[in-house]
Amino acid sequence: MNLQLSGMKVAITGASKGIGRATAEAFAEEGCDLVLGARDVQGLQGLAATIEREHGVSVRCCAVDLSMKRGQEQFAESAADIDVLVNCAGSNPAGRLVDISDKTWRESWDLKVFGYINLARAFYSAMKSRGSGVIVNVIGNSADRMNDAYILGSTGNLALVGLTKALGSASADDGIRVVGVNPGLTATDRVDVLMRGISKRKYGTPDHANEVLSEMKLPFGRPASAREIADAVVFLASPRAGYISGTVLTVDGGAANRNSR
Repeated sequence: MNLQLSGMKVAITGASKGIGRATAEAFAEEGCDLVLGARDVQGLQGLAATIEREHGVSVRCCAVDLSMKRGQEQFAESAADIDVLVNCAGSNPAGRLVDISDKTWRESWDLKVFGYINLARAFYSAMKSRGSGVIVNVIGNSADRMNDAYILGSTGNLALVGLTKALGSASADDGIRVVGVNPGLTATDRVDVLMRGISKRKYGTPDHANEVLSEMKLPFGRPASAREIADAVVFLASPRAGYISGTVLTVDGGAANRNSR
């Protein structure tokens, strides 16, 4: 399927690794020019060099701290002419209400919740003036599968689902689509660290991470790949999904509904 994305300009946060990196590669394959944002300068530069060499598209790197308002402003300034914004920066630590400090709540939300809100607001006006644009929020299926042991993530992700649905319900009047993707457990470096941490608590050593993963009885017997999430993001951003707005697609192999079994 031709996704009709060639020549478009796409800005992606959290692009140096994981889902953000896979999303950058997927858009590049479709012929999109990119603006990539993250804190990891070397990671961004290495990815940019690879993408430019393999796909012949233009890549701009913006090494900023997206949890800070000034970093968000710098990223918005460097990517003012984009067609698509993909919010993908941020992760939330596990823990119950009494385990998580006020500092951790605020630091995590400054990056993922307020970061998404501020960047959507920063790009919306320019998109409105052109009468076109797409904002894709990569959120997380803890918004579908609330868990008190992951209360920070569940609460923040649910807020971002609300942002996506509320903004996307009205943005069509300005020619803009706002959509979201809720990934389930995805095979990234962050998940590897998480599994090793669980293994250490359970077995006294981090070396049983694969056993921990197996015990989770995931759909299809595995986590999603980062590329599977990226492909969903790219499709939703494309003109092929031109009548989709205010919608959040859960990509978790059905995990959010397995409690009913």
